[in-house]
Amino acid sequence: MNIHALSRQEVLKALMTSEAGLSQAEARSRLKEYGLNQITEARKTPLYFRFLKQFTHFLAVLLWLAAVLCFVSEYLRPGEGLLSLGLAIVGVIIINAVFTFIQEYRAERALAALKALLPFNVKVVREGRQREIPAREVVPGDLFLLEAGDKVPADGRLIEANRLMVNNAPLTGESEPKPRVADPFAGGYLESPNLVFAGTLAVSGSGLAVASATGMATEFGKIAHLTSGVEPDLSPLQKEIFRVTRIVAAIAVTLGILFFTLGFFIGRSFWHNFLFAIGIIIANVPEGLLPTVTLSLAIGSQRMASRKALIKNLNSVETLGSVTVICSDKTGTLTENRMELRRIWVPEAQAEEGEYARTMLLTVAGLCNNAKFVEGAFLGDPTEVALLRAAREHGGIRGERLQEIPFDPERKLMTTVDRVGGETLVLTKGALESVLPLCQLVAAGSQSVPLDDRQQKNIQAAYQDLMDEGLRVMAFAFKKLAASSAEHAETEKDAEDLEKGLIFTGLAGLEDPPRPEVAEAIHRCREAGIRVIMITGDAGRTAVAVARQVGLTESEPLVIQGPELVKMSDEELKQRLATKNIIFARMTPRLKMRIVSVLKEAGERIAVTGDGVNDAPALKRADIGIAMGVTGTDVAREAADMVLLDDNFATIVNAIEEGRAVFENIRKFISYIFASNIPEIVPYIAYVLFSIPLPLTIMQILAVDLGTDLFPALGLGAEKPAPRIMKQPPRGPEEKLLNFGILARAYLFLGPIEAAAGLFGFFYVLHLGGWQWGEMLPGSAPLYLQATTACLAGIIVTQIANVFACRSFSESVFSLGMFSNRLILFGIASEILIGSFIVYHPWGQRIFGTAPLAAHVWLMLAPFAVALLLAEETRKLVARRWLTAARGS
Repeated sequence: MNIHALSRQEVLKALMTSEAGLSQAEARSRLKEYGLNQITEARKTPLYFRFLKQFTHFLAVLLWLAAVLCFVSEYLRPGEGLLSLGLAIVGVIIINAVFTFIQEYRAERALAALKALLPFNVKVVREGRQREIPAREVVPGDLFLLEAGDKVPADGRLIEANRLMVNNAPLTGESEPKPRVADPFAGGYLESPNLVFAGTLAVSGSGLAVASATGMATEFGKIAHLTSGVEPDLSPLQKEIFRVTRIVAAIAVTLGILFFTLGFFIGRSFWHNFLFAIGIIIANVPEGLLPTVTLSLAIGSQRMASRKALIKNLNSVETLGSVTVICSDKTGTLTENRMELRRIWVPEAQAEEGEYARTMLLTVAGLCNNAKFVEGAFLGDPTEVALLRAAREHGGIRGERLQEIPFDPERKLMTTVDRVGGETLVLTKGALESVLPLCQLVAAGSQSVPLDDRQQKNIQAAYQDLMDEGLRVMAFAFKKLAASSAEHAETEKDAEDLEKGLIFTGLAGLEDPPRPEVAEAIHRCREAGIRVIMITGDAGRTAVAVARQVGLTESEPLVIQGPELVKMSDEELKQRLATKNIIFARMTPRLKMRIVSVLKEAGERIAVTGDGVNDAPALKRADIGIAMGVTGTDVAREAADMVLLDDNFATIVNAIEEGRAVFENIRKFISYIFASNIPEIVPYIAYVLFSIPLPLTIMQILAVDLGTDLFPALGLGAEKPAPRIMKQPPRGPEEKLLNFGILARAYLFLGPIEAAAGLFGFFYVLHLGGWQWGEMLPGSAPLYLQATTACLAGIIVTQIANVFACRSFSESVFSLGMFSNRLILFGIASEILIGSFIVYHPWGQRIFGTAPLAAHVWLMLAPFAVALLLAEETRKLVARRWLTAARGS
C-alpha cells in the first residue's frame, strides 16, 4: 500500500480510522491483533555462552594453566597430592565463574528494572480527545501527535505538519534534520517527506500522524538485528580493574618463578618447589575481585535510583565521582518549575484603555500557546501553562489557529496566526530582545503609537524592574492581518514576514520559586571542591536574582550574555571561566555546547544538565550528561548518561556523592582482599627459607580467598558514603584505583599483622605439641593439621577486624557505627559459619586438611585482631590530624 501517495481522507480510510481517532474498544482489539508496539531485541548472546566466557578471562586462564600443570604432574609423579590440588583449582574456577555470572546477570536485570522507571509515553487522539498512553500501546490507525523533542513511536503518515523537522539519524545515520510535510508524494516510500519512522526524533515544529506500522513491522524493527546486541566497549573503570588484575597476576607469577628457582639452590625437590610456586600464584590471584566490583556498581546504581537519579549504564556510576564542574540550567533544576504569572506591565494609558492593552496581552498569552486544558487539568510546558491559566482566569478568548511558527531556542520566539472573531491576528511572544526589534508600534490603550526612544526607555526600565524582582520576563506583541495576506502566508518567507511591523503590547513577569534544598546542595558542592555554573536562557538580572537566593553567588557575579559570548574567542572564554562567580545568561544550546567544550579542554570533568532537543550535543559532549526526567524531551533522555526522576539539582549532588562512594568502596575491598595476600604468602616464604613445615596449605588459601573473605568483601562494596566524602576535592584523572598508598596499607601495614597472627597460631600449637625446630612433620600428622588450622584461624580472626578497619580510610569505625552496615555483619556471620565448617565439620576437615582447635587457641589469636584494629585507628587519627593541620596552613 503506497500510503505516502494518498490524500488525507484516503489515508484515514486505508488505515480504517477517522479524524476523531480510534475508539478505545477498537484500540484494544487492534492491540490483541498486532501485539505490543515494541522492538523484540535481536537474539542476545545465549546465557550458557555468557557463562562459558567466565572461564576464559585472564585470571581464569592463569588458574587453568596451574590446574593443567597439577594434572600433568600427578600423571608423571603419582602420590604427591597434586591431583587433589588440580581438582581444587578447577573448583575455584567454577565457583568464581558461577559467582561472577550471577552478579553480572543480577546487575543487568537491576539496570533493566531501573530503566523501566522512565516510561516512553505518547500523545494520541482517541474518540476525539487527546490522551497520553505508553508508546507500547500504540496500534495501527492511531492518530499520534508530535512536538519538538518527541521520539516518533511508530511508522506513520503525516496528515498535518507545521514546520516539522525530523532527525532520522537513529534509522539512517544522517545527522541533518529533514523537513516533513503532509502533502501526498509520488516518489519512493523511504524518500517520502510525509512519512515519519519509529525511533526517529522530532527536532522542531509539530505534526499529526496516523500510525501505519508498529513494533517489528516498522522500518526500525526490520533492521533491529543491526542495532541490538552490540557489545559495548570496556569502560575506564573496567580497564582499570583488568590492569590491576594483570599487575597482581604478574607479581604472582614472578614470585612463583623466583621462589621455584630459589628452592633448587637450597636443596628442595622439584615437586616441593612446584607445589610452592603454585601456592604463591594462588595466594596472590584476587579471585573474588571481578564479581565484587560488578556488585558494587549495581548497588551504587540502585541506591542512586532510590535517591531519584537513574543511571543508564553502570559505568557512569563511578564517573560521577570525579566531576569537578556542574553546568546547570536554572528553570526546573535550581527552581521548582512551578511557574505563576505575578505581574503584568502594559504601556502607559488611561485606566479603561490600559484594560484593553492587558486584554490583548492575555489574548496573545492564551492563543500563542501550546499548553492545553484537558479534563480539568493543564498540560504542557510550565511557562505556557502559567500563561494559559492567567488567560483563562481573565475570561479566555477563543480563536482558531491558522498557522504557527514554533518556538525556537535560537530565535527565542513563537508566533501564531489565529482567527479571533472576524479578525486574523498575528500573535508573538518571546524574549524582549527578540520581540522588540520586530515592533514598530506600541499599544497605548486601544490606539497604537510609534515605538520611539521614550517608549523604548520605558519598556526597558519596566523590564529591568521585573528582572530585579527575580521574575522571568516575557514580551508580547501582535498585529492585525488582512484576510488576503493570511491566505498567502504559507511559504517560509511569508511566515517570516508575518513577524514584521508588530505592535508591542506589554510584559509579563513569571515567578519560579527556588527549590528549598538547592542552597544546601550548592554549599555541599563548595565543600566538595565542585564548581557550579548557571547556564540559562533567561535574562541576566533574573539569573543573578535566583543565584543569590540559592547561594550560588556571594558577591557581584560576572554575567556573560549570549551576544557577548558570540563575539568572544575561546581563549577569552577560558580566561573568563577562571572567574570565581560567573553566570551565563540568554544562552542558546549551541553556546552551551561551546562552554562545555572549552571547560573540557581546560581539563575539567563536566556534568551538564539539559532538557531540550538542542541540549543533546552538550549532553553527549559532557563527561556526564544529565537529562530531566519530568520535563525533559525523549531526545535529551536518550543523549544523557543519567536521568533525574525529580528534575532536582540536589539529586545531582546526591548522585555525585554515591559515585564517589562507589570508587572508595572498590578501593576498600581491594585493600581488604590484598591484605590477606601477605599472611598467605609469608608462610610459603618461611617454608622455603627456614626448615619448618609448610604453615598454610593451598587448600586453606582457597578457603580464605573464596570462602571466608568473599562475603565481608561484598559488604564493603555496599558501604554508604562516608561523612567526609563530600568535604574532599574531586580526584584527578591521573589518580588510579590501585596506588602505592593502597598497596602499602595492605602489604606493609595490615598484611604483616595478619601474617604475624597466622604464624603465631602455627608455632603456638606446634610448641604445645612438643615440636622441635627443624623437625619436619608428615602432612597427615594430627599436630601438623592442628598447627596449619591455627594459622588459618589467625587469618580469619584478623580479617574480621580488617573488614571493620577497611570501612573507611580516614574515619574511625566507632564514629561510623559498628553495626551500621548490615551487609558487613551478614558477611562476618557467614565468615564465622564457613570457618566453623572448615575447622569443626568432618567434611570441611577432609577437604581443607584441618583439625579441631581448642578454645584457648582462639583466645590467644584474638589480641591480634584487637591490635590490628587499634593500629589502623591510630593511623587514621594521625592522618586526620595531619590533614586538619595541612588545611589550616
